[in-house]
Amino acid sequence: MRMISASILASDLSRLSEEVKRVEPYIDMIHLDVMDGVFVPNITFGFPVLEAVRKCTDLPIDAHLMIINPEKYVERFIDLGASIIAVHYEACVHLHKVVYQIKDKGAQAYVALNPHTPIEMLSEILEDLDGVLIMTVNPGFSGQKFIQSSVEKIRKLSEMIQKKGLKTKIMVDGGINENTVEKVVCSGAEILVMGYGIFRSDFASFKRKLEAIKCF
Repeated sequence: MRMISASILASDLSRLSEEVKRVEPYIDMIHLDVMDGVFVPNITFGFPVLEAVRKCTDLPIDAHLMIINPEKYVERFIDLGASIIAVHYEACVHLHKVVYQIKDKGAQAYVALNPHTPIEMLSEILEDLDGVLIMTVNPGFSGQKFIQSSVEKIRKLSEMIQKKGLKTKIMVDGGINENTVEKVVCSGAEILVMGYGIFRSDFASFKRKLEAIKCF
Protein backbone atom coordinates (compact mmCIF):
# COMPACT_ATOMS: atom_id res chain seq x y z
CA MET A 1 0.00 0.00 0.00
CA ARG A 2 1.39 3.39 -1.02
CA MET A 3 0.97 6.06 1.62
CA ILE A 4 1.84 9.75 1.77
CA SER A 5 3.00 11.66 4.82
CA ALA A 6 2.82 15.44 4.42
CA SER A 7 5.74 17.37 5.90
CA ILE A 8 4.35 20.57 7.39
CA LEU A 9 7.83 22.12 7.24
CA ALA A 10 6.93 23.11 3.66
CA SER A 11 3.52 24.50 4.58
CA ASP A 12 2.56 28.08 5.40
CA LEU A 13 2.86 27.79 9.18
CA SER A 14 0.99 31.05 9.69
CA ARG A 15 -2.06 29.20 8.33
CA LEU A 16 -1.28 25.79 9.77
CA SER A 17 -4.84 24.60 10.37
CA GLU A 18 -5.99 25.70 6.89
CA GLU A 19 -2.96 24.08 5.26
CA VAL A 20 -3.56 20.75 7.01
CA LYS A 21 -7.24 20.77 6.14
CA ARG A 22 -6.44 21.58 2.51
CA VAL A 23 -4.31 18.49 1.97
CA GLU A 24 -5.96 16.17 4.48
CA PRO A 25 -8.25 14.41 1.95
CA TYR A 26 -5.26 13.36 -0.16
CA ILE A 27 -2.75 12.15 2.44
CA ASP A 28 -2.43 9.40 5.03
CA MET A 29 -0.45 11.06 7.81
CA ILE A 30 1.32 14.23 8.91
CA HIS A 31 5.13 14.36 9.09
CA LEU A 32 6.82 16.49 11.74
CA ASP A 33 10.46 17.40 11.04
CA VAL A 34 12.04 18.06 14.43
CA MET A 35 15.54 19.57 14.14
CA ASP A 36 17.75 20.75 16.98
CA GLY A 37 20.52 22.68 15.23
CA VAL A 38 23.06 20.19 16.59
CA PHE A 39 22.46 16.87 14.86
CA VAL A 40 21.50 18.83 11.74
CA PRO A 41 22.41 22.44 10.85
CA ASN A 42 18.88 23.78 11.19
CA ILE A 43 16.30 24.40 13.92
CA THR A 44 12.60 23.85 13.27
CA PHE A 45 9.99 23.09 15.90
CA GLY A 46 8.98 20.77 18.71
CA PHE A 47 6.24 20.17 21.26
CA PRO A 48 4.08 23.30 20.72
CA VAL A 49 3.77 22.64 16.98
CA LEU A 50 2.97 18.98 17.60
CA GLU A 51 0.19 20.04 19.97
CA ALA A 52 -1.16 22.48 17.36
CA VAL A 53 -1.13 19.85 14.60
CA ARG A 54 -2.84 17.32 16.85
CA LYS A 55 -5.70 19.80 17.30
CA CYS A 56 -5.98 20.26 13.52
CA THR A 57 -6.40 16.65 12.42
CA ASP A 58 -7.20 13.10 13.42
CA LEU A 59 -4.64 11.71 10.98
CA PRO A 60 -1.64 9.83 12.41
CA ILE A 61 1.40 12.00 13.10
CA ASP A 62 4.90 10.70 12.48
CA ALA A 63 7.65 12.61 14.25
CA HIS A 64 11.09 12.48 12.65
CA LEU A 65 13.52 13.39 15.41
CA MET A 66 16.68 14.81 13.86
CA ILE A 67 18.10 15.47 17.30
CA ILE A 68 20.78 14.23 19.65
CA ASN A 69 19.75 12.31 22.79
CA PRO A 70 16.25 11.49 21.47
CA GLU A 71 15.64 9.19 24.45
CA LYS A 72 15.07 12.32 26.56
CA TYR A 73 12.11 13.39 24.46
CA VAL A 74 10.41 10.43 22.74
CA GLU A 75 7.92 9.77 25.52
CA ARG A 76 6.64 13.34 25.54
CA PHE A 77 6.24 13.30 21.75
CA ILE A 78 4.09 10.20 22.13
CA ASP A 79 2.09 11.70 25.00
CA LEU A 80 1.33 14.74 22.84
CA GLY A 81 -0.03 12.65 19.97
CA ALA A 82 2.70 11.23 17.75
CA SER A 83 1.97 7.63 16.79
CA ILE A 84 5.20 7.01 14.86
CA ILE A 85 8.60 8.07 16.15
CA ALA A 86 11.67 7.95 13.92
CA VAL A 87 15.06 8.30 15.60
CA HIS A 88 18.37 8.37 13.79
CA TYR A 89 20.76 5.44 13.93
CA GLU A 90 23.57 7.99 13.93
CA ALA A 91 22.19 9.76 17.03
CA CYS A 92 21.58 6.74 19.28
CA VAL A 93 24.36 5.11 21.27
CA HIS A 94 21.94 2.52 22.70
CA LEU A 95 19.54 2.04 19.80
CA HIS A 96 17.70 -1.03 21.11
CA LYS A 97 16.95 0.81 24.34
CA VAL A 98 15.42 3.78 22.51
CA VAL A 99 13.42 1.55 20.15
CA TYR A 100 11.81 -0.28 23.05
CA GLN A 101 11.26 2.96 24.93
CA ILE A 102 9.09 3.99 21.98
CA LYS A 103 7.32 0.66 21.61
CA ASP A 104 6.62 0.35 25.34
CA LYS A 105 4.76 3.67 25.15
CA GLY A 106 2.50 2.25 22.44
CA ALA A 107 3.96 4.03 19.41
CA GLN A 108 5.59 2.59 16.31
CA ALA A 109 9.39 2.70 16.28
CA TYR A 110 11.20 3.67 13.09
CA VAL A 111 14.93 4.14 12.64
CA ALA A 112 16.17 6.73 10.15
CA LEU A 113 19.38 6.36 8.14
CA ASN A 114 21.37 9.23 6.67
CA PRO A 115 22.34 8.82 2.99
CA HIS A 116 25.88 7.67 3.82
CA THR A 117 24.81 5.05 6.39
CA PRO A 118 24.62 1.47 4.98
CA ILE A 119 21.45 -0.51 5.62
CA GLU A 120 23.62 -3.33 6.97
CA MET A 121 23.97 -1.30 10.16
CA LEU A 122 20.39 -2.33 10.98
CA SER A 123 20.91 -6.06 10.54
CA GLU A 124 20.89 -6.74 14.30
CA ILE A 125 17.79 -4.65 15.02
CA LEU A 126 15.61 -4.87 11.91
CA GLU A 127 13.32 -7.50 13.43
CA ASP A 128 12.51 -5.11 16.29
CA LEU A 129 11.48 -2.20 14.08
CA ASP A 130 8.09 -1.18 12.76
CA GLY A 131 9.76 0.77 9.99
CA VAL A 132 12.92 2.23 8.49
CA LEU A 133 13.14 5.80 7.23
CA ILE A 134 15.59 6.09 4.35
CA MET A 135 16.82 9.65 3.89
CA THR A 136 17.09 10.33 0.17
CA VAL A 137 18.63 13.74 0.86
CA ASN A 138 20.92 14.91 3.64
CA PRO A 139 18.69 15.85 6.58
CA GLY A 140 18.34 19.46 7.63
CA PHE A 141 16.56 21.40 4.89
CA SER A 142 13.53 21.03 2.62
CA GLY A 143 13.71 21.19 -1.16
CA GLN A 144 16.98 19.32 -1.72
CA LYS A 145 17.84 17.24 -4.80
CA PHE A 146 17.17 13.51 -4.62
CA ILE A 147 20.29 11.34 -4.15
CA GLN A 148 20.11 8.74 -6.93
CA SER A 149 22.07 6.04 -5.10
CA SER A 150 19.18 5.89 -2.64
CA VAL A 151 17.20 3.78 -5.11
CA GLU A 152 19.58 0.83 -4.76
CA LYS A 153 19.64 1.31 -1.00
CA ILE A 154 15.84 1.04 -0.84
CA ARG A 155 15.91 -2.07 -3.02
CA LYS A 156 18.51 -3.76 -0.82
CA LEU A 157 16.53 -2.95 2.32
CA SER A 158 13.34 -4.31 0.75
CA GLU A 159 15.14 -7.55 -0.12
CA MET A 160 16.51 -7.82 3.41
CA ILE A 161 13.01 -7.38 4.88
CA GLN A 162 11.52 -9.97 2.54
CA LYS A 163 14.32 -12.46 3.20
CA LYS A 164 13.69 -12.22 6.93
CA GLY A 165 9.92 -12.51 6.44
CA LEU A 166 9.24 -9.22 8.20
CA LYS A 167 6.48 -6.63 7.85
CA THR A 168 8.79 -3.68 8.44
CA LYS A 169 7.66 -0.60 6.50
CA ILE A 170 9.99 1.45 4.31
CA MET A 171 9.53 5.22 4.47
CA VAL A 172 11.50 7.59 2.24
CA ASP A 173 12.11 11.28 2.77
CA GLY A 174 13.65 13.84 0.44
CA GLY A 175 13.26 14.95 -3.17
CA ILE A 176 10.16 12.85 -3.86
CA ASN A 177 8.36 14.21 -6.93
CA GLU A 178 6.98 13.11 -10.29
CA ASN A 179 10.49 12.37 -11.56
CA THR A 180 11.58 10.16 -8.65
CA VAL A 181 8.42 8.55 -7.29
CA GLU A 182 8.31 5.56 -9.66
CA LYS A 183 11.92 4.64 -8.83
CA VAL A 184 11.41 4.63 -5.09
CA VAL A 185 8.02 2.90 -5.13
CA CYS A 186 9.19 0.13 -7.46
CA SER A 187 12.28 -0.35 -5.29
CA GLY A 188 10.10 -1.06 -2.26
CA ALA A 189 9.18 2.25 -0.62
CA GLU A 190 5.71 2.23 0.94
CA ILE A 191 5.45 5.59 2.71
CA LEU A 192 6.48 8.76 0.88
CA VAL A 193 7.31 11.86 2.89
CA MET A 194 6.59 14.98 0.84
CA GLY A 195 6.69 18.66 1.64
CA TYR A 196 7.03 20.99 -1.33
CA GLY A 197 5.47 18.32 -3.54
CA ILE A 198 2.26 18.59 -1.54
CA PHE A 199 2.01 22.12 -0.24
CA ARG A 200 3.65 24.06 -3.10
CA SER A 201 2.92 22.23 -6.34
CA ASP A 202 0.23 20.49 -8.37
CA PHE A 203 -0.34 17.64 -5.97
CA ALA A 204 -3.36 16.29 -7.86
CA SER A 205 -1.12 15.53 -10.85
CA PHE A 206 1.38 13.72 -8.62
CA LYS A 207 -1.37 11.70 -6.95
CA ARG A 208 -2.63 10.50 -10.31
CA LYS A 209 0.87 9.43 -11.32
CA LEU A 210 1.40 7.61 -8.03
CA GLU A 211 -1.85 5.67 -8.40
CA ALA A 212 -0.99 4.74 -12.00
CA ILE A 213 2.46 3.28 -11.25
CA LYS A 214 2.78 -0.39 -12.14
CA CYS A 215 5.82 -2.22 -10.84
CA PHE A 216 6.94 -5.45 -12.51
